Amino acid sequence: MSLIKNSPSWAVDEHKMFADSTRRLFDAEMAPKIEKWAEQGIVDRDFWKTVGQQGVMGGSIAEEYGGFGGGIGFDAITVYEQGRTGDTGWGYGIQSIVIHYLNAYGSEEQKKKWLPKLVSGDSVAAIAMTEPGTGSDLQNVQTYAEKDGNHYKINGSKIFITNGHTADLVVIVAKTDRNAGAKGVSLIVLETEGAEGFRRGRNLKKLGMKGSDTAELFFEDVRVPTANLLGPEEGQGFYQLMKQLPWERLMIGITALGFIDFAIDETVKYVQDRKAFGSRIMDFQNTRFKLAECKTKAELLRSFVNDGLARLEAGELDAATASMAKWWGSQTQNEVMHECLQLHGGYGFMMEYPIARLYADSRVQMIYGGTNEIMKELIARSMDV
Repeated sequence: MSLIKNSPSWAVDEHKMFADSTRRLFDAEMAPKIEKWAEQGIVDRDFWKTVGQQGVMGGSIAEEYGGFGGGIGFDAITVYEQGRTGDTGWGYGIQSIVIHYLNAYGSEEQKKKWLPKLVSGDSVAAIAMTEPGTGSDLQNVQTYAEKDGNHYKINGSKIFITNGHTADLVVIVAKTDRNAGAKGVSLIVLETEGAEGFRRGRNLKKLGMKGSDTAELFFEDVRVPTANLLGPEEGQGFYQLMKQLPWERLMIGITALGFIDFAIDETVKYVQDRKAFGSRIMDFQNTRFKLAECKTKAELLRSFVNDGLARLEAGELDAATASMAKWWGSQTQNEVMHECLQLHGGYGFMMEYPIARLYADSRVQMIYGGTNEIMKELIARSMDV
């Protein structure tokens, strides 16, 4: 299976070659390490550099910043192939989002300073968005940044931050005007090395995605140069976040497809080999019907996310369509994991089988990037005109 197996309109020969080389790389360098990363709760930094050297993270970034100047389709392939390998530990999705924030809103100086290291894997990025008291309600974040000469002093805390323990760069969502609501939100980039007052909390223990380091972050009078503000002026952060959310949400749908393809393949292999009552599990009508349903859902999702990618490449992906990809993709992912685990029987409950890990890893897809309930509300708003 492949994201581009049906030759979608946005894909060209370079995408197919990139997909093949990325799959080979992940099979060799990612797949054997998934269990190790889950046990230690973090992805080895060497892996970031390995994939960076192969150009996996720079597909959509201009050559002058370390990439090779393609479109966002290359990022989509990377996301899909990670899911297709069965991994949730490597925090590339967040890396990609930060790269696109910088590419879209960074000054020339900021791009030259930060993008090459993110593309090469020498730096890892995080987004400090969610707070203990504010989940999807980004307008009401409490973390704030006060000007102090040519610096900001940042105070507040964040939670559930992917790459939180490894991040060298943290894009902080903070209020630069606490009385202006959404118009008071800004994005400020913190370089974590040597940053006084910046503290990482514990590596949070999660139901799934155990290889992904997820942390609490604390800011106590952390001084950040005002030159690290993203965009030409304060108060642009909420707009910047909303502008980039369609990619983040479409990416969740693409990730879902990768996991679905992996789960179906693993389950087909299992039911072809496993026997009960003298027959292969695959030969039972219920098995065949359930797998047919899963396969149909996979192909519907493949068509939908590829249409979304074509729209995104053309600058036409709207918030409602991206929300559809996010909620329906993640919902479908969880439905397929349920059916595939059931077809494994008792072995599906054993962590030595990938389907058990995928079942746990899939649940959060319906929560982050905006809960599925929020997605449905956004879609409904687009209808109520």
